[in-house]
Amino acid sequence: MEEPLEILRKLGALQTGHFRLTSGRHSDRYMQCARLFEHPSESEDLCKRLAGAFQLGGTSADTVAGPALGGVIMAYEVARALGARNIFTERENGVMTMRRGFKVERGERVLIVEDVVTTGGSVKEVVEIIREAGATVVGIGAIVDRSNGGVDFGVDFKALASLDIKSWDEAGCPLCAQGIPMTKPGSRKV
Repeated sequence: MEEPLEILRKLGALQTGHFRLTSGRHSDRYMQCARLFEHPSESEDLCKRLAGAFQLGGTSADTVAGPALGGVIMAYEVARALGARNIFTERENGVMTMRRGFKVERGERVLIVEDVVTTGGSVKEVVEIIREAGATVVGIGAIVDRSNGGVDFGVDFKALASLDIKSWDEAGCPLCAQGIPMTKPGSRKV
């Protein structure tokens, strides 16, 4: 069975070059998990693996939730593998919320998934929404943990791969010093 990072490299999701991250920092590697979801069989495989990691741990979920945009397809695939319901959250006027008639009930068991966790900010917003509705967060899952184990959600967190991607401020960027052209691949404007 092929390792998750190798699959991500092969599909162009794990990229190398000179990138300006959403934070404004520079890096020589970038995770663009949207490239994974161009390939249904590979994304299904990795999402099944993630679902299996929670099933082996004895976690059961009624619902799988993911933050838009990165967690939408992923939540669907993980929910399908678990035989659970699927929902997603999205930003409205800059605030993460449940829309489109989605809701969770008091006591409902929710697994939250995200493609890449760096600071965990979006996931923490989803956790808050789920808990405010009275549901229980049973775990957090990700394809890639870029925090290098540094994010604590207060519940079981499983990732298929962990990746330590170094970054530099512009003044200290060795790639800028070498004159390597930079790209800004993310979905948010800096």
